[in-house]
Amino acid sequence: MKMNYAVLGTNDMRASTAFYDGLFAGAGLRTMAPSDRMTYWLGADFAFAVAIPFDEQPATRGNGTMIGFCVGTRDEVERMHALALDLGGTCEGAPDQRGPKSSAYLRDPDGNKLCLSD
Repeated sequence: MKMNYAVLGTNDMRASTAFYDGLFAGAGLRTMAPSDRMTYWLGADFAFAVAIPFDEQPATRGNGTMIGFCVGTRDEVERMHALALDLGGTCEGAPDQRGPKSSAYLRDPDGNKLCLSD
């Protein structure tokens, strides 16, 4: 079994799309917006989206919820963490060796927690 896709809620589609467009730049992903409330980034075995909640209630971050992205190398963890902060994200854990993996933690502009690992 493998995960099909992940979706995070947003209250500002423009800001969220700009953040993830910047974060995923150069990753070879295709962007698709099937409606004004959802944007996808798609690649081989990769599907991620941000969406304004269908019920039209405010998007909230999940306490204990985190999405992890395997970015390949320690250098890429460091580069993408710095890039995410420049794009308006906030640090939740600087790049460091954690067990067998190098990883870094951050929150996107909506407060959703992300992990970048090698």
